Amino acid sequence: MAIFVAFLLVLLISPAVFAKDITVGGNNGWNNNFDYSSWASSQTFNVGDNLVFNYGFTHSVYEVRSKSDYDNCNTGNPNATHSPSPTTIPLNAAGSRYFICPTSNHCSQGMKLAVNVVAGSTTPGGSPSPSGSIFPPGSPNSPPTPPGFSAPPPPSGGAASIFGGMSNLIVGSLATVFVFMG
Repeated sequence: MAIFVAFLLVLLISPAVFAKDITVGGNNGWNNNFDYSSWASSQTFNVGDNLVFNYGFTHSVYEVRSKSDYDNCNTGNPNATHSPSPTTIPLNAAGSRYFICPTSNHCSQGMKLAVNVVAGSTTPGGSPSPSGSIFPPGSPNSPPTPPGFSAPPPPSGGAASIFGGMSNLIVGSLATVFVFMG
């Protein structure tokens, strides 16, 4: 019975291990004078992650409905409005999400963020490359990526990858025990 309880506990906490809090803008937070497009292009946003916006009292966060609203800094009909800081927004579905600061001229000066949320990977560290190469994508020894394929993002590393691998090992071990028990 104790093994069964341990197995259920591991199954319940495994998804939480893969999720991460992503602080928008890193140490810069949510403010003017920062290139959020470049920052976002260096991130991977997975279903289950949380965006954390840290900002001063002159800012807030509007999630807008469309790319057009995002491109035109339209604050007239947002999906959601958030303040005060910090604001945590769960990314619970795959797809594009758009955020802007509604303070006068902030959005038009670049205080806006578009993210593409992807379905989470079941294995930490990304997928193997389409060629089956043992070299990481983009390394000097890796073969060129065939047309029509995009190279997977590099592994993020860190504690989530370590603990994610350990939870997979534990789940696999417990499954093996259950198979041999009956």
